[in-house]
Amino acid sequence: MASSSSTLSISSSSTLVDAKAPRHSAASSPQCVTLPTLPPPPVQSQNRAGKTTAYCRKIARNVMAMATGEAPAEVATTELPEIVKTVQEAWEKVEDKYAVSSLVVAGAVAVWASSGMISAIDRLPLVPGVLELVGIGYTGWFAYKNLVFKPDREALTLKIKATYKDIIGSS
Repeated sequence: MASSSSTLSISSSSTLVDAKAPRHSAASSPQCVTLPTLPPPPVQSQNRAGKTTAYCRKIARNVMAMATGEAPAEVATTELPEIVKTVQEAWEKVEDKYAVSSLVVAGAVAVWASSGMISAIDRLPLVPGVLELVGIGYTGWFAYKNLVFKPDREALTLKIKATYKDIIGSS
């Protein structure tokens, strides 16, 4: 009797499978849409694993060198660019670093605020065109007044040099 119930359950499950609607192929049904196949996943090269291993070994060497008190080879051989050295030397000469830092922050805020103000003015309909005409007119006047004739050019050059000396100071 137990064997007949197991056959009954098998046959009932097979009738459910057989009772499904027949499948249509995608080519025969106009309503079916097929998706394009995805490209195969990229294979990581063996070279990357080698680079990672080399990088980890380099870090381990540097840690061991620092633990023993030696400088790592890369740090000892690399030199800073000239501009960085100049900035570091100038920073070391500064007596009031707090004031200089405050001036730098205030300058950055002023540049940010003025750029916001200029972009707001630039959005107004007539103002940019008028300001452009004023700039062109002033440039023409300045060129005529200071650059056209030789004595005027020499006077402008002397004035620029004097202003430069006042700003930099004579040492």
